[in-house]
Amino acid sequence: MTKHVVWFRRDLRLNDHTALAKAIEETKKDDELLLLFHIHPDLNKDFTVRHDYFFQTLRSFVEDAEELGAYVHFIEGDTEESFKGLIEEYGMERLYFNLDETGFGYERDQNVTQYLEDQGVEVYRFIDHHLHGAEEVQKKSGGYYKVFTPYYKQWKTLSKPAVQKVDHAKLKEVSVDVRTDFKAGKEAYDSLIQKTEADFEGIGEQAAKERLEAFVDEAIYDYEDDRDFPAVDGTSRMSRFLRTGAISIRTVYHYIEDQVDHRKNTEGVESYKSELAWRDFYNMIYYYYPNSNDEEVKEKYRGLPWNTDDDLFEAWKKGETGYPLIDAAMRQLNESGWMHNRLRMAVASFLTKDLLIDWRKGERYFAERLVDYDPASNIGGWQWAASTGTDPVPYFRVFNPTRQSERFDPHGRFIKEWVPELKDVPNKKIHDPSKMSDQEQEKAGCVIGEDYPKPIVDHKTMRNRAIEMFEDKKNAD
Repeated sequence: MTKHVVWFRRDLRLNDHTALAKAIEETKKDDELLLLFHIHPDLNKDFTVRHDYFFQTLRSFVEDAEELGAYVHFIEGDTEESFKGLIEEYGMERLYFNLDETGFGYERDQNVTQYLEDQGVEVYRFIDHHLHGAEEVQKKSGGYYKVFTPYYKQWKTLSKPAVQKVDHAKLKEVSVDVRTDFKAGKEAYDSLIQKTEADFEGIGEQAAKERLEAFVDEAIYDYEDDRDFPAVDGTSRMSRFLRTGAISIRTVYHYIEDQVDHRKNTEGVESYKSELAWRDFYNMIYYYYPNSNDEEVKEKYRGLPWNTDDDLFEAWKKGETGYPLIDAAMRQLNESGWMHNRLRMAVASFLTKDLLIDWRKGERYFAERLVDYDPASNIGGWQWAASTGTDPVPYFRVFNPTRQSERFDPHGRFIKEWVPELKDVPNKKIHDPSKMSDQEQEKAGCVIGEDYPKPIVDHKTMRNRAIEMFEDKKNAD
């Protein structure tokens, strides 16, 4: 008899799961298969909205597994010590997991693999979180791409991995229930679940499936046109499910391929596929630039003299900048744990170019607040906006927050949803309410400087300063 263990992390599902499928396939009738989740205390010192969503997803996964007749076991503590205890108390001989290629997860996976192999445990690791792993999309001449467009051209030519069939009947047959031997881990799990309280729209595998079906049934065809308008439900909203692993990226890709009606305009479909490729691209960039969470990819822009004004940063975080679209976006983030992608670019540009505040501060705030926080994509997006990353927006192209508002929320519907003090401001003034006359302010019930803040900076002035800051740094080198 062989004791197999499947280690779940950010892949909280029972379908299209590479490590689980392979483990079931290799488990014989007389073998044991144990489902495992490790709780690392360092990752849960703070309990933000992101943790709330993740652990609600974990609870949904545990319940789904129990309903199937399989049971999730918990261990808690330092990774190496936890697995040492698992070997001693349970006798694990084979471990299967879907590996992380970047950040904390990469270091953890390297260390635990080395430790377990030294203990005689066979370790099987799989690329599962992305359609293509960090080393798969290569230039024909060798090496990796630093620019997205040629990367995407090559990405499209590669065959995509198939959906992994998980044998649920066999899983039920071979999985073990020895939870009474894992009481300490269960207590740690229960403690985290007790902290969850937010009311989220869509949690777990079934919700992910339903959201995908609804998106592909209709909105995907208009994705090219609608994705930039935050007042329109034109995006997939699949990122939170992909982040927790409630659905596989392969399932998303192949469902689109199978279900799309090619008699319709498929520009939106192609645009959405390119977003999936961006996800792979930024994973690759983080893999090759492992310090990019704290260091500019472009060397010439390291050490920029960022503004350290805490009051401006606080105003940005709270959505009190006096720029309605920026404020609406930040309030949406703070209240819901999610932000529309167009607005992520706008608020990042505003922080780094209008306030001249270090992109790292914004990236870390997003890490606390986003339920779909993906380190590689978030770091990549922030460095793009700050003009410090690979293939970024040029430093002299600075988003005008008022113009962004006029273009992407022309009637102020999104602004009025999240900034209620502006609900009676006429549409002609909604994008820059500071331009209202005293009489208009009184009529709208919104006195600028009292009910809603004046703009905390002048965009034109700060745009020039931002360009000057980058040019001074470039010329100094």
